[in-house]
Amino acid sequence: MANLTKLFTPKQLKVLDQVINNSDWRLMINYGAVRAGKTFVDNFIFLLDVRHAAQVAQGQGVTHPQYILGGVSSKTIQNNVLNEITNTFGIEFHFDKHNSFNIQFEGLPPVKIIQAFTGSIAGLGAIRGMTAYGAYINEASLSNEQVFAEIRNRCSPEGARVVCDTNPDIPTHWLKTKYIDNPNHSKTIISNHFVIDDNTFLSPDFIRTTKETEPTGMYYDRAVLGLWVSGEGTVYKDFNEKTMLIDHADVPDNLRYVAGVDWGYEHKGSIVVIGVDDSNNNKYLVEEHTAQFEEIDYWTDVAIDIKQRYGNIPFYADSARPEHVAHFQEVGLNCMNAYKSVLTGIEYVAKSMKVGAFFVVKQAIDNTGLDKKSNNYHYFLDEIYTYVWNEKTGEPVKENDDVMDTIRYAIASDERMKLKPKVNSHAKNISDLRGLGVI
Repeated sequence: MANLTKLFTPKQLKVLDQVINNSDWRLMINYGAVRAGKTFVDNFIFLLDVRHAAQVAQGQGVTHPQYILGGVSSKTIQNNVLNEITNTFGIEFHFDKHNSFNIQFEGLPPVKIIQAFTGSIAGLGAIRGMTAYGAYINEASLSNEQVFAEIRNRCSPEGARVVCDTNPDIPTHWLKTKYIDNPNHSKTIISNHFVIDDNTFLSPDFIRTTKETEPTGMYYDRAVLGLWVSGEGTVYKDFNEKTMLIDHADVPDNLRYVAGVDWGYEHKGSIVVIGVDDSNNNKYLVEEHTAQFEEIDYWTDVAIDIKQRYGNIPFYADSARPEHVAHFQEVGLNCMNAYKSVLTGIEYVAKSMKVGAFFVVKQAIDNTGLDKKSNNYHYFLDEIYTYVWNEKTGEPVKENDDVMDTIRYAIASDERMKLKPKVNSHAKNISDLRGLGVI
């Protein structure tokens, strides 16, 4: 391991561990920022996976197994994969008249590497009808979707795996929605998100300069943070991670607190706590609790714990589950139906961001050391950049929006409550006296 640390970053070693010690996955997608080390580690994984393919084939009595190497074009495969492998590991490739070549490890059958160009539907011609013992696809988001699916279908033998890397694209890209966000993600699909800081071999000056000079918005989010975001179409385009993420120590005292609740089971459920500074109407996201496949008792415990720490604050909840709202009320929680007008609610949240009055406590959304499969994982940053408008409906895409809905419930409901007319105590007293027949 000591020698490997000279060649691979900690993030790359984590990915390699998944390849070597996890036999369950069938598709690995390494995606994220430019210069983050994705392709370098994937090129090494390619060699490991060819060896794995040879071992699987040998166990099945196959003497001439085939493996697919995919890329947008012959040039991209040569530049991004083969030349890099030659420069790094000194391996020379000898091509036949079909541009294929063999890789052989000692004691194992030679594996024939078939190149497939994924940039257009024409790429199907090279692989249709073949059986492959694995595949490596470079820049998968640039692939034709049918070609990508066909490559996976060709890898049909037991134990065959597909590895791919890519820079992020729009949040509705098929690679993200159908594969990275696939509900079977934790079973057969592994995805690893890279940010530029993951490449510890880059000079700190290069990273700093890149962050300072990369245009803000979509370009920064993709190139530096490795996020699947759109420039146009992002709902909360004024969210600025640089200025709106704050330390817990920077949260002012004497805030008034409200909570938002989005019930979930098959999709994620979420409870957030928002602190409101009534002197300037600043909003502070101070807690996020998000989980999947949890019953109402779980959320009751979360809410009671919040009440014990913040007092009898209002919980503005999704009215789609009236039995859950009633349950919260029965256990003594100040729970009521949230204001659910989507567009008006978004306007309240977006305005806070636009005027610089929205802040998120870093510790509230920190996933350091947490397993994404655990109930402690936080999703705010995953959702804020991929929360986009549906051009056909004029409303946000209903996908990975649970935390966004919860924040909207809390802030919009609180704003609407402020609009309700105040009861005049003097008038109420007169009314009460009249009711008693005194006046």
